[in-house]
Amino acid sequence: MIDRRKFIKSLSSLGISLPLLSAKSFTTTAKNKKMNNPIILCSRGKDWAEDVLKPGWDILRKNGSLLNAIEKSANVTELDPRDTSVGYGGLPNEDGVVQLDASIMYGPNHNCGSVAALEGIKTPSSVARLVMERTDHIHLVAEGAQNFAKMHGFKIENLLTESTRKIWVKWKENLSDKDDYFPPADGNYDQERTTGTINILAVDKNSDIAGITTTSGLAWKIPGRVGDSPIIGAGLYLDNEVGAVAATGRGEEMIRSCGSFLGVELMRNGRSPQEACEDVCKRIIDINGGPSKVDFNDKIVALSKSGEVGCAAIRGKKGQEPEVATWSKKGLKITKGTYLI
Repeated sequence: MIDRRKFIKSLSSLGISLPLLSAKSFTTTAKNKKMNNPIILCSRGKDWAEDVLKPGWDILRKNGSLLNAIEKSANVTELDPRDTSVGYGGLPNEDGVVQLDASIMYGPNHNCGSVAALEGIKTPSSVARLVMERTDHIHLVAEGAQNFAKMHGFKIENLLTESTRKIWVKWKENLSDKDDYFPPADGNYDQERTTGTINILAVDKNSDIAGITTTSGLAWKIPGRVGDSPIIGAGLYLDNEVGAVAATGRGEEMIRSCGSFLGVELMRNGRSPQEACEDVCKRIIDINGGPSKVDFNDKIVALSKSGEVGCAAIRGKKGQEPEVATWSKKGLKITKGTYLI
């Protein structure tokens, strides 16, 4: 085993510093903040906030299980066919098959679990929790993830609703004017590709932290494509001494920037949750060559150990700022975030 103190001391003697490994600046800041715990957060705004957060808050306010709270809130959108970006009713890949991704992370033991390209299971976040709790693995994918879910009693179902099937058919028919598909006579179809995802983050009365990210991913994706949602450090990351960060939007950018991990480390070094979210957005813009090169969007949300909230997006419009919702002893609250370009 490597002695951490000796290791850091030896690096220091060589003039090498490790600023992102130090919790001193965050710890000093956190002591001066008034705790607002328990608190639960979702990355959706006012249209979904109450429905999503109430089941989780009802558990937290009774000092119930932190993991049960975030799972119950995540399940709300996973089971709702009106939401076409998460769980049942999510828009499919290019073959018309719904493939779901989800991850979960638990602060007290820094454990995590995830599933990717999971078919036929409405609640991938619940399967991800079982991966975390009932296996020595972190990540299960595709058929292996489905077999694991079946072993634990999950029912295999068709996740494509009639509504999303029609949307997929319209996309297929409008894909090219050189194939043999004909679009509908009314031509009424929005060809914008849908992204979605939902993040659930929470801190309980003991200031322990947990989080979930769950999604059906990018509509019409190449079969087998995996975004950031099930990848720890990309679509979700947390540290029980600091806080949690999660993301929605273009997953590939969160993966190649390790965006959620970066956000937590920024908070560890003294940045507020809001500043950390904005800094992650800026990093993504920078690695893409500046604002003129960015034709996508990512939204970052953060929750500190003390219950402080952050929310920022790469792109936005005045009057349509990104939103984040929280429920605490102060009640349900919608907070408007910021955007960079």
